[in-house]
Amino acid sequence: MHQTDEEQGAEECSRSYQTIFLRSSEEGGDLELVFFRGLDDEFNKVMEFYKSKVDEVVKQAEELNLQMDALIALRIKVNHPLMEVTQESKISEEDEDKRVSLDVLNRVKINATTETPRSTVRSVFNSLNLELNYSKNELKHAQGKLKQAFLEFHEKLRFLKNYAFLNQLAFFKIMKKYDKITSRNASDVYMQMVDESYLSQSDEVAKLIDRVEAVFIKHFCNGDRHRGMNTLRPKCKREKHRVTFFVGCFFGFSLALMVAIITSIHARDLLKDEGQTQYMNTIFPLYSLFGFLLLHMLMYAANVYFWTRYHVNYSFIFGFKQGTELGFKQVLLLSFGLSVLVLAAVLANLEMELDPETQSYKALTELLPLGLVIAVLLVAICPLNILYRTNRFFFLICLWHCICAPLYMVTLPDFFLADQFTSQVQLLRNVEFYACYYGWGDFKKRDATTCNDSNLYQTISIVIAVVPYWIRVLQCLRRFCDGRDSTQAMNGLKYLSTIAAVVSRAIYTLKGGTTLKIIAASTSGVATIFSTYWDIVMDWGLLCKNSENPWLRDKLILPSKYIYFIAMVLNVILRLAWMQTVLDFHEAPFLHRNALIAIVASLEIIRRGIWNFFRLENEHLNNVGKFRAVKSVPLPFIYDYEDEDKDA
Repeated sequence: MHQTDEEQGAEECSRSYQTIFLRSSEEGGDLELVFFRGLDDEFNKVMEFYKSKVDEVVKQAEELNLQMDALIALRIKVNHPLMEVTQESKISEEDEDKRVSLDVLNRVKINATTETPRSTVRSVFNSLNLELNYSKNELKHAQGKLKQAFLEFHEKLRFLKNYAFLNQLAFFKIMKKYDKITSRNASDVYMQMVDESYLSQSDEVAKLIDRVEAVFIKHFCNGDRHRGMNTLRPKCKREKHRVTFFVGCFFGFSLALMVAIITSIHARDLLKDEGQTQYMNTIFPLYSLFGFLLLHMLMYAANVYFWTRYHVNYSFIFGFKQGTELGFKQVLLLSFGLSVLVLAAVLANLEMELDPETQSYKALTELLPLGLVIAVLLVAICPLNILYRTNRFFFLICLWHCICAPLYMVTLPDFFLADQFTSQVQLLRNVEFYACYYGWGDFKKRDATTCNDSNLYQTISIVIAVVPYWIRVLQCLRRFCDGRDSTQAMNGLKYLSTIAAVVSRAIYTLKGGTTLKIIAASTSGVATIFSTYWDIVMDWGLLCKNSENPWLRDKLILPSKYIYFIAMVLNVILRLAWMQTVLDFHEAPFLHRNALIAIVASLEIIRRGIWNFFRLENEHLNNVGKFRAVKSVPLPFIYDYEDEDKDA
């Protein structure tokens, strides 16, 4: 066998390789011929893809050259306004000694993206300032953007280098396996072709990596190579055994406390005590808030476990800083740690005497749930580098973006978090109960009558149920305005249908009547059908009739197809649990009203956990299909080439 080129006069990088198998007439030779044709096709695909990506990064390097020219000129203009020339800053070796004049600032403008509330408002009124004002704040902003662009570009180069290495290794192993099965010695000849190809001989990527590292260290790390390389190539996060140890400890403590609580309830026959109703109307809603939160955290831990197991790149999808994403054990650590505190407080409340006379209750005991809420909030906003500060601040930033929608540019973590809140309506209502119960002083006598009988409280409860969906409407509106994507308009209509169902049911509850009942039932049905369809078809990408996997989609991550069908059925069934937030169906003869509310709300949280996995699976497959492995970072400057043409 030997290799030949279909285009003899073409350059090395554009060759198409074809193996000529000289023993095709031998027994089994036709199969070997098919094997080599398939192998050649794969090799040519690899070559074509690699060459296209190398050309792409070379163009990006040229663009970063121009951006560095502008940044260094701006840095000198701001810090040393009397200087005229800067030092070299080029990525390309042939331009290494070229110097940048401050005149470059006359040809650039600020790339004013509408990412913040201020820029968004200015964009609405067409008052965005694209001209340089040579301020330190402008320099800091531009430097931060360009630094992030260098980090993403360096990561892309490393991926491309690994791509070339892994494919060479793959062809080597394939040929070694072929030699072993056929008892031939063809691997040396084939690998010689691979070694002489553009895939092995090209050094553009290696040179670009060296130049990017040199420029980054020099201009973004003050020449500190150790700090620069740690930033460009962060070390992999190591598994800490103490995390596993404390997860086990806290889980064991939680089980022990649950046994103690159940024992206390049965030993003192609290379920039949006349104080049970009072307890369920007051203390239970206070602690069920933590129950909803813990269940959601446990579902997220399960999500992370399965995302990791099936290689869903959730860290990239969410935009976590490399090495800071929480694994499922870290999430379990936080979950069980919080559960120990909550269950200990519940046990403390149960230990007090349940006297029918409300005067016997001590206010200090009633403040335990409030103390837990304050403690959780203080930990969440704590500026000290403890308890995963990076992740806490990431969560708070996403939360702030949700609150301020649509003023901030909407990213996946923002609307993903807002979707979580649509499944935590009851938790938000419990927060309202906290404000009422402690704000109006009902905790002093353990009586929630003031809250439950208040028209204002009921009105705010309806508004709270609407708020998460309204945030999603605003986010869809912002995404539609940014990308003119009609899908976002339809998604916004989906959430508006849910809001209509909530409001119509609220009006029916207050006024009654057959007409209002029909309207409430109709809007609720439409919202449920619309949301269920969107979950399965748009968010999960399933129910594709003509796909390779009938009624699913072409690409699947899970090995068993029936799991997808089970998930779709569960989503439909558990969607009915969501209806409790719309229909306010809370009556059951064998359960207290608040207990039924908690059960139905928990089912919705479980549905959301299932939705989370398949939503990110679909997003991951879309990224893989479009070869998205690094984030797209907007560059700080725009070159005005029209002015250059006029000058020329």
